[in-house]
Amino acid sequence: MTDEANAEFEALINYIKRNRGFDFTGYKRSSLMRRVRKRMQALDLENFSDYMDRLEVAPEEFVLLFNTILINVTSFFRDRATWDYVTTEIVPRITARKEPTEPIRIWSAGCASGQEAYTLAMVMAEAVGVEQLRQRVKIYATDVDEEALNQARQATFNEREVSSVPPEMLELYFESFNGVYTFRKDLRRSVIFGRHDLLQDAPISRIDLLLCRNTLMYFNAEAQSRIIARFHFALNDAGFLFLGKAEMLLSHGDSFTPVDLKRRIFIKVPKGNMRDRLLLMGNNHVDDEANYLASHVRIRDTAFDLNSTAQIAIDVNGLLTLANERARNLFNIHPRDLGRPLQDLEISYRPLELRSRIEQAYAERRAISQTEVEWISASGETLYFDVQVLLLQDINGRMLGCSIVFIDVSRSRRLQEELEHSNQELEMAYEELQSTNEELETTNEELQSSNEELETTNEELQSTNEELETMNEELQSSNEELQTINEELRLRSEELNQVNAFLESILTSLRGGVVVVNRELQVQVWNNKAEDLWGLRSNEVEGQHFLNLDIGLPVGQMRQQIRSCLAGESRSIEVFLDAINRRGKAIQCKVTLTPLMDYRQGIHGVIMLMEEQGSVTSDSSITDN
Repeated sequence: MTDEANAEFEALINYIKRNRGFDFTGYKRSSLMRRVRKRMQALDLENFSDYMDRLEVAPEEFVLLFNTILINVTSFFRDRATWDYVTTEIVPRITARKEPTEPIRIWSAGCASGQEAYTLAMVMAEAVGVEQLRQRVKIYATDVDEEALNQARQATFNEREVSSVPPEMLELYFESFNGVYTFRKDLRRSVIFGRHDLLQDAPISRIDLLLCRNTLMYFNAEAQSRIIARFHFALNDAGFLFLGKAEMLLSHGDSFTPVDLKRRIFIKVPKGNMRDRLLLMGNNHVDDEANYLASHVRIRDTAFDLNSTAQIAIDVNGLLTLANERARNLFNIHPRDLGRPLQDLEISYRPLELRSRIEQAYAERRAISQTEVEWISASGETLYFDVQVLLLQDINGRMLGCSIVFIDVSRSRRLQEELEHSNQELEMAYEELQSTNEELETTNEELQSSNEELETTNEELQSTNEELETMNEELQSSNEELQTINEELRLRSEELNQVNAFLESILTSLRGGVVVVNRELQVQVWNNKAEDLWGLRSNEVEGQHFLNLDIGLPVGQMRQQIRSCLAGESRSIEVFLDAINRRGKAIQCKVTLTPLMDYRQGIHGVIMLMEEQGSVTSDSSITDN
C-alpha cells in the first residue's frame, strides 16, 4: 500500500475517533483495514478519503461500519471442553475461598450479543444454586458495540442460537414461546450489561473471574499490554483470567501465570514482598518496552487503590474522580459517587470543610495542610488525620485538579516501626541483589541471544495464529449469512411450487381447452382439454408458433382477433369456427380470446378458451378412431 493510502486510512481512523468516540488506533492495522475495505466494496468505493466523505453525508453508515469491524461471533458454551474445565475446576476454587455471604463478581469483556454472559449465569447457578446466584453473584457484561448490547439485554434467542445449550439447562433456565427462547427474568437481574472501551474506560474492580475471549487479538502489542495491565488491576489476588484460543500472554509472565495453557486459563500473580520487587526492578532490563509500560501502569493503579493512606482526587470542575479503598471505607464513599460534585457529598464538610481549602490552594497555587483533624469512624473509634490538599498539574503547568490525602497520625509509631523494618529489608535486599547479579551475569549473557530469537519466533507464531482465528471468525459470520439466504430461497421455492400447483389445478378443472401464447404467438400453456380436442400433447406444441400448428381448428382465421387482443383494443373477443376434433368429428368451436396482463396492466400475450358447441352436418362420412 502506498504512503498516500496509509495517510488516508489514518485520517479516517482519527475522524471516527473524533466524531463517534470509537478509538481504533490500538487495533491491528491489517485486520482493521481488511474490515473497512469490505464495507467500501459494498459501496463500490476505492479510496479511504471517498469513504470518509460518505460517512460525513450519511451518518447511518457508522452503524454498518461498526457491525463490520466488530465481528460479534459468539455462542452458548463455546468450546464446550473448556467450559467443562471451568465448571469443574475453576468455579469450585472461586466458591471455596469465599465466605457463604461474600459476593462473587465476574466480568465478561467483549460480550457481543450476550451468550457468554448467560452461559456464566447458568454455570454459577449450577455451582451455588439459583437463590445464591440472585443474592451473591454479579456478572458484568461489557462491549463497545451498542447495537450488540441492545440485543443482549433482550435475552431472547432462536432455536439455532440455543442449540448448544444442554437440554436440561435449556428447560431449567429458559422460557420458550413460538420458537423463541427467553432467559429467565429472575436470573437475568444478575447480569449487568454496559458499554465499556477496554482502552479508554476504567476497569471494573474486585473481580474473581474475568473472561475476554478472542478480543485481544484485534489489538496491537502496545494496546494489548495496556489492557492486560487493566485486567491485572481489576482482578482480586488469585483471580482467574479466561482468554480465547488465539491469545497466549507470552510476554506477561510477571502478571499472570498459566493454570491450563491449552485452555487459555491464567491466574493473577499477586504483589510480592519488598525483596521480590527489588529483584524484579534489577532484572527489568531484559523486559521489552511494552511489558515495562504495562507493569508501570499496573503498579501505579494498584498502589493507589491499595494505599493504606486514604486519598481522593478532585478535578478542576469540582467532581470527585478517584477514591482509593481506604477512603471509601472510612468516609462511606460508594462507586456511584465517582463523577458527582464534591459539594453534594458528606466528605466535603466532614471531617473538615474541604471546599474553602481547595479554593485557597487554587488561589495561592500551593499545598494546604491541616493537622490533627478529629474523626469518629463508623465503629466508634476516634482517629486523627493530617489532611493535605495537593495541587495536580501536568508537565506544562496546567491545573488538572487536586489530591486530598488523609494521613492517619494515630498510628504513627507503628508506621515508624514498619518503616525501620522496611529499611532493614531494603538493605538486605540490596546485598542479596548484588550477590545474585554477580552470579547470574555470565548466564544472562549466554542465554540472552537465544531468548531473543525464541521471543521473535513466538511473536510471529502468535500473530499468524491470531490472523487465522480472525479469518475463521469472518468465514463463520459469512456462513451464517449464507444459511439465512438459503433458508429464504427455500421458502420462496415452496411458495412458487404452491402457486404452480394451484394454477395447474385450475387449468385442469376447466371444461374447455386453454391455450396461452406470448406476444410472438409462441405457445406457453396447452392444457389437458386442448390435448383432448386437437390430439397434440403439450410438449409437442409448447414453444411452437400458434398460427403454424396443423390442428383441426383453422387458426389462420383468428389472426386479426389475436392482434386486436395484443393491441389492447378489446378485453374479450368471441369467435365461432367450424373445426374437426382429434377423432375426425366436425364440430363448431367457440374461441374466447382475452389479453394476458401482468400486475402493471402490461399485455404479454393472449389467453384462448376453446369450447365445443356441437357437431356440424356434412355429406362425408366420419368414423371415430
